[in-house]
Amino acid sequence: MAPPSTTSYLDDGHVGRGIALMCGAFLLFACLDTSAKVLSQDLDTLQVVWARFVGHAVLVIAVITPRKGTRVFATTNLRLQLIRSSLLVMSTVLNFTAISYLPLTTTASIFFTAPLLVAALSVPLLGEFVGWRRWSAIAVGFVGVLVIIRPGAGEVHWAVGLCLANALVAALYSIATRKLAARDHSDTTSIYSPLVGAVIFLPALPWVWSPPDSALHWVLLGLTGVFGGVGHWLVIIAHRYAGASVLAPFTYSAILWMTASGYLVFGDLPDRWTIIGAAIVVASGLYVFHREQVRKAER
Repeated sequence: MAPPSTTSYLDDGHVGRGIALMCGAFLLFACLDTSAKVLSQDLDTLQVVWARFVGHAVLVIAVITPRKGTRVFATTNLRLQLIRSSLLVMSTVLNFTAISYLPLTTTASIFFTAPLLVAALSVPLLGEFVGWRRWSAIAVGFVGVLVIIRPGAGEVHWAVGLCLANALVAALYSIATRKLAARDHSDTTSIYSPLVGAVIFLPALPWVWSPPDSALHWVLLGLTGVFGGVGHWLVIIAHRYAGASVLAPFTYSAILWMTASGYLVFGDLPDRWTIIGAAIVVASGLYVFHREQVRKAER
Protein backbone atom coordinates (compact mmCIF):
# COMPACT_ATOMS: atom_id res chain seq x y z
CA MET A 1 0.00 0.00 0.00
CA ALA A 2 2.87 2.39 -0.68
CA PRO A 3 1.55 5.64 -2.18
CA PRO A 4 2.40 6.48 -5.77
CA SER A 5 4.70 9.31 -6.64
CA THR A 6 3.26 12.78 -7.20
CA THR A 7 1.99 13.20 -10.76
CA SER A 8 0.83 16.03 -12.97
CA TYR A 9 -2.89 16.81 -12.93
CA LEU A 10 -2.76 17.51 -16.66
CA ASP A 11 -2.85 13.82 -17.62
CA ASP A 12 -6.50 12.88 -18.19
CA GLY A 13 -5.76 9.29 -17.22
CA HIS A 14 -4.40 10.36 -13.86
CA VAL A 15 -7.34 12.71 -13.26
CA GLY A 16 -9.74 9.88 -14.03
CA ARG A 17 -7.87 7.65 -11.59
CA GLY A 18 -8.14 10.32 -8.90
CA ILE A 19 -11.89 10.60 -9.44
CA ALA A 20 -12.27 6.81 -9.28
CA LEU A 21 -10.27 6.69 -6.05
CA MET A 22 -12.40 9.43 -4.49
CA CYS A 23 -15.63 7.65 -5.42
CA GLY A 24 -14.14 4.42 -4.09
CA ALA A 25 -13.27 6.12 -0.81
CA PHE A 26 -16.81 7.31 -0.26
CA LEU A 27 -18.15 3.89 -1.23
CA LEU A 28 -16.03 2.49 1.61
CA PHE A 29 -17.33 5.18 3.98
CA ALA A 30 -20.86 4.14 3.02
CA CYS A 31 -19.91 0.53 3.78
CA LEU A 32 -18.55 1.70 7.14
CA ASP A 33 -21.79 3.45 8.07
CA THR A 34 -23.87 0.51 6.84
CA SER A 35 -21.82 -1.90 8.94
CA ALA A 36 -22.14 0.36 11.97
CA LYS A 37 -25.91 0.53 11.53
CA VAL A 38 -26.14 -3.27 11.34
CA LEU A 39 -23.92 -3.71 14.41
CA SER A 40 -25.73 -1.04 16.44
CA GLN A 41 -28.86 -3.18 16.41
CA ASP A 42 -27.18 -5.65 18.78
CA LEU A 43 -24.03 -4.01 20.16
CA ASP A 44 -23.28 -0.83 22.10
CA THR A 45 -22.32 2.11 19.87
CA LEU A 46 -19.12 2.79 21.84
CA GLN A 47 -18.02 -0.80 21.29
CA VAL A 48 -18.49 -0.38 17.54
CA VAL A 49 -16.62 2.96 17.56
CA TRP A 50 -13.72 1.39 19.49
CA ALA A 51 -13.50 -1.52 17.03
CA ARG A 52 -13.52 0.93 14.12
CA PHE A 53 -10.52 2.85 15.49
CA VAL A 54 -8.57 -0.22 16.63
CA GLY A 55 -8.85 -1.80 13.19
CA HIS A 56 -7.87 1.49 11.56
CA ALA A 57 -4.90 1.90 13.93
CA VAL A 58 -3.59 -1.62 13.24
CA LEU A 59 -3.86 -1.03 9.50
CA VAL A 60 -2.11 2.34 9.56
CA ILE A 61 0.70 1.13 11.85
CA ALA A 62 1.27 -1.91 9.63
CA VAL A 63 1.57 0.28 6.53
CA ILE A 64 3.41 3.36 7.81
CA THR A 65 5.83 2.26 10.55
CA PRO A 66 7.88 -0.11 8.35
CA ARG A 67 8.67 2.90 6.16
CA LYS A 68 8.94 5.65 8.74
CA GLY A 69 9.67 3.94 12.06
CA THR A 70 9.02 5.83 15.29
CA ARG A 71 9.83 9.19 13.68
CA VAL A 72 6.31 9.16 12.23
CA PHE A 73 5.07 10.14 15.71
CA ALA A 74 7.13 13.35 15.70
CA THR A 75 4.76 16.31 15.48
CA THR A 76 5.21 20.06 15.59
CA ASN A 77 1.95 20.52 17.48
CA LEU A 78 0.92 17.59 19.70
CA ARG A 79 -1.95 19.56 21.24
CA LEU A 80 -3.54 20.24 17.86
CA GLN A 81 -3.03 16.61 16.80
CA LEU A 82 -4.87 15.43 19.92
CA ILE A 83 -7.66 17.98 19.44
CA ARG A 84 -8.12 16.98 15.81
CA SER A 85 -8.14 13.28 16.66
CA SER A 86 -10.63 13.84 19.49
CA LEU A 87 -12.90 15.72 17.08
CA LEU A 88 -12.83 12.73 14.72
CA VAL A 89 -13.74 10.43 17.62
CA MET A 90 -16.61 12.72 18.65
CA SER A 91 -17.85 12.91 15.06
CA THR A 92 -17.80 9.12 14.78
CA VAL A 93 -19.77 8.66 18.00
CA LEU A 94 -22.39 11.19 16.91
CA ASN A 95 -22.63 9.66 13.44
CA PHE A 96 -22.86 6.03 14.56
CA THR A 97 -25.50 6.94 17.14
CA ALA A 98 -27.55 8.90 14.60
CA ILE A 99 -27.47 6.19 11.94
CA SER A 100 -28.78 3.65 14.45
CA TYR A 101 -32.05 5.66 14.47
CA LEU A 102 -32.24 7.37 11.07
CA PRO A 103 -32.01 6.28 7.42
CA LEU A 104 -28.51 6.47 5.98
CA THR A 105 -29.54 8.92 3.24
CA THR A 106 -30.90 11.36 5.83
CA THR A 107 -27.73 11.32 7.94
CA ALA A 108 -25.51 11.69 4.86
CA SER A 109 -27.55 14.59 3.46
CA ILE A 110 -27.43 16.54 6.73
CA PHE A 111 -23.74 15.73 7.19
CA PHE A 112 -22.90 17.50 3.94
CA THR A 113 -23.72 20.82 5.55
CA ALA A 114 -20.22 20.45 7.07
CA PRO A 115 -18.49 22.20 4.11
CA LEU A 116 -20.91 25.11 4.55
CA LEU A 117 -20.01 25.31 8.24
CA VAL A 118 -16.31 25.18 7.35
CA ALA A 119 -16.78 28.26 5.16
CA ALA A 120 -18.67 30.07 7.94
CA LEU A 121 -16.19 29.10 10.69
CA SER A 122 -13.16 29.97 8.56
CA VAL A 123 -13.92 33.64 9.24
CA PRO A 124 -13.40 33.62 13.04
CA LEU A 125 -11.03 30.62 13.22
CA LEU A 126 -8.81 31.10 10.15
CA GLY A 127 -9.26 34.82 9.49
CA GLU A 128 -10.53 34.19 5.96
CA PHE A 129 -12.93 36.44 4.07
CA VAL A 130 -16.34 35.10 3.05
CA GLY A 131 -18.29 37.26 0.61
CA TRP A 132 -22.03 37.72 0.30
CA ARG A 133 -22.32 35.03 -2.39
CA ARG A 134 -20.92 32.34 -0.13
CA TRP A 135 -22.97 33.55 2.85
CA SER A 136 -26.05 33.33 0.65
CA ALA A 137 -25.13 29.79 -0.40
CA ILE A 138 -24.60 28.82 3.24
CA ALA A 139 -28.06 30.12 4.10
CA VAL A 140 -29.61 28.24 1.17
CA GLY A 141 -27.84 25.07 2.28
CA PHE A 142 -29.49 25.24 5.67
CA VAL A 143 -32.83 25.77 3.98
CA GLY A 144 -32.10 22.40 2.38
CA VAL A 145 -31.69 20.87 5.84
CA LEU A 146 -35.05 22.31 6.88
CA VAL A 147 -36.59 20.70 3.79
CA ILE A 148 -35.13 17.34 4.87
CA ILE A 149 -36.28 17.45 8.50
CA ARG A 150 -39.49 19.49 7.84
CA PRO A 151 -40.06 20.97 11.30
CA GLY A 152 -43.75 21.52 11.87
CA ALA A 153 -44.78 18.75 9.46
CA GLY A 154 -44.57 16.16 12.23
CA GLU A 155 -42.41 15.14 15.15
CA VAL A 156 -38.72 15.59 14.35
CA HIS A 157 -36.63 12.69 15.60
CA TRP A 158 -34.18 13.73 18.29
CA ALA A 159 -31.32 12.00 16.40
CA VAL A 160 -31.51 14.78 13.80
CA GLY A 161 -29.84 16.95 16.44
CA LEU A 162 -26.96 14.46 16.51
CA CYS A 163 -26.60 14.82 12.72
CA LEU A 164 -26.40 18.60 13.01
CA ALA A 165 -23.90 18.32 15.88
CA ASN A 166 -21.87 15.88 13.79
CA ALA A 167 -21.74 18.36 10.90
CA LEU A 168 -20.43 21.05 13.26
CA VAL A 169 -17.80 18.76 14.78
CA ALA A 170 -16.77 17.55 11.31
CA ALA A 171 -16.34 21.18 10.23
CA LEU A 172 -14.06 21.86 13.20
CA TYR A 173 -12.16 18.66 12.37
CA SER A 174 -11.68 19.88 8.79
CA ILE A 175 -10.36 23.24 10.01
CA ALA A 176 -7.93 21.51 12.38
CA THR A 177 -6.78 19.34 9.46
CA ARG A 178 -6.13 22.47 7.37
CA LYS A 179 -3.97 23.92 10.13
CA LEU A 180 -1.98 20.69 10.53
CA ALA A 181 -1.48 20.19 6.80
CA ALA A 182 1.04 23.03 6.72
CA ARG A 183 2.94 21.72 9.77
CA ASP A 184 2.99 17.91 9.88
CA HIS A 185 3.37 15.20 7.27
CA SER A 186 0.15 13.44 6.29
CA ASP A 187 1.55 10.13 7.62
CA THR A 188 1.91 11.66 11.09
CA THR A 189 -1.62 13.01 11.06
CA SER A 190 -2.93 9.70 9.70
CA ILE A 191 -1.42 7.69 12.53
CA TYR A 192 -2.56 9.91 15.41
CA SER A 193 -6.25 9.87 14.46
CA PRO A 194 -6.98 6.14 14.95
CA LEU A 195 -4.57 5.74 17.86
CA VAL A 196 -6.31 8.42 19.91
CA GLY A 197 -9.67 6.87 19.06
CA ALA A 198 -8.51 3.41 20.10
CA VAL A 199 -7.07 4.65 23.43
CA ILE A 200 -9.86 7.03 24.41
CA PHE A 201 -12.48 4.30 24.86
CA LEU A 202 -10.31 1.74 26.64
CA PRO A 203 -11.51 2.77 30.15
CA ALA A 204 -15.15 2.44 29.09
CA LEU A 205 -14.72 -0.82 27.20
CA PRO A 206 -15.37 -3.20 30.15
CA TRP A 207 -18.70 -1.45 30.74
CA VAL A 208 -19.95 -1.50 27.15
CA TRP A 209 -18.39 -4.66 25.71
CA SER A 210 -20.60 -7.63 24.93
CA PRO A 211 -19.27 -10.58 22.91
CA PRO A 212 -20.74 -10.62 19.38
CA ASP A 213 -23.13 -13.54 19.05
CA SER A 214 -22.52 -14.29 15.38
CA ALA A 215 -19.66 -14.64 12.91
CA LEU A 216 -21.17 -11.80 10.87
CA HIS A 217 -20.80 -9.40 13.81
CA TRP A 218 -17.14 -10.36 14.26
CA VAL A 219 -16.48 -9.87 10.55
CA LEU A 220 -18.23 -6.50 10.46
CA LEU A 221 -16.38 -5.30 13.57
CA GLY A 222 -13.11 -6.10 11.84
CA LEU A 223 -14.19 -4.54 8.57
CA THR A 224 -15.15 -1.20 10.14
CA GLY A 225 -11.46 -0.45 10.66
CA VAL A 226 -10.62 -1.55 7.13
CA PHE A 227 -13.40 0.53 5.57
CA GLY A 228 -12.39 3.61 7.56
CA GLY A 229 -8.63 3.21 7.18
CA VAL A 230 -8.55 2.35 3.48
CA GLY A 231 -11.18 5.00 2.76
CA HIS A 232 -9.03 7.74 4.31
CA TRP A 233 -5.97 6.40 2.48
CA LEU A 234 -7.79 6.52 -0.87
CA VAL A 235 -8.76 10.16 -0.25
CA ILE A 236 -5.09 11.05 0.30
CA ILE A 237 -3.98 9.19 -2.82
CA ALA A 238 -6.79 10.66 -4.93
CA HIS A 239 -5.45 14.16 -4.22
CA ARG A 240 -2.09 13.10 -5.68
CA TYR A 241 -3.73 12.34 -9.01
CA ALA A 242 -6.20 15.24 -9.26
CA GLY A 243 -6.73 18.66 -7.72
CA ALA A 244 -9.26 19.41 -5.01
CA SER A 245 -11.39 21.44 -7.45
CA VAL A 246 -11.82 18.34 -9.62
CA LEU A 247 -12.43 15.91 -6.76
CA ALA A 248 -14.79 17.97 -4.58
CA PRO A 249 -18.00 17.23 -6.53
CA PHE A 250 -17.36 13.50 -6.26
CA THR A 251 -17.43 13.54 -2.45
CA TYR A 252 -21.19 13.84 -2.85
CA SER A 253 -21.24 10.38 -4.40
CA ALA A 254 -21.58 9.33 -0.75
CA ILE A 255 -25.28 10.18 -0.89
CA LEU A 256 -25.76 7.81 -3.84
CA TRP A 257 -23.84 5.03 -2.07
CA MET A 258 -25.81 5.60 1.13
CA THR A 259 -29.10 5.49 -0.74
CA ALA A 260 -28.14 2.24 -2.45
CA SER A 261 -26.91 0.53 0.73
CA GLY A 262 -29.87 1.83 2.72
CA TYR A 263 -32.24 0.23 0.22
CA LEU A 264 -30.32 -3.03 -0.31
CA VAL A 265 -29.61 -3.72 3.38
CA PHE A 266 -32.47 -2.04 5.26
CA GLY A 267 -35.16 -1.52 2.62
CA ASP A 268 -35.09 2.27 3.12
CA LEU A 269 -35.74 4.69 0.28
CA PRO A 270 -35.57 8.49 0.71
CA ASP A 271 -38.85 10.37 0.33
CA ARG A 272 -39.15 13.25 -2.11
CA TRP A 273 -38.45 15.87 0.55
CA THR A 274 -35.17 14.22 1.49
CA ILE A 275 -34.19 14.10 -2.18
CA ILE A 276 -35.07 17.77 -2.72
CA GLY A 277 -33.33 18.85 0.49
CA ALA A 278 -30.22 16.81 -0.33
CA ALA A 279 -30.08 18.39 -3.80
CA ILE A 280 -30.22 21.87 -2.25
CA VAL A 281 -27.46 21.04 0.25
CA VAL A 282 -25.22 19.55 -2.46
CA ALA A 283 -25.77 22.49 -4.84
CA SER A 284 -24.99 24.97 -2.04
CA GLY A 285 -21.83 23.11 -1.07
CA LEU A 286 -20.60 22.97 -4.65
CA TYR A 287 -21.26 26.68 -5.14
CA VAL A 288 -19.36 27.56 -1.95
CA PHE A 289 -16.44 25.47 -3.16
CA HIS A 290 -16.60 27.15 -6.59
CA ARG A 291 -16.47 30.61 -5.01
CA GLU A 292 -13.49 29.56 -2.88
CA GLN A 293 -11.64 28.57 -6.05
CA VAL A 294 -12.54 31.88 -7.69
CA ARG A 295 -11.21 33.78 -4.67
CA LYS A 296 -7.95 31.83 -4.76
CA ALA A 297 -7.52 32.56 -8.46
CA GLU A 298 -7.98 36.30 -7.81
CA ARG A 299 -5.23 36.48 -5.21
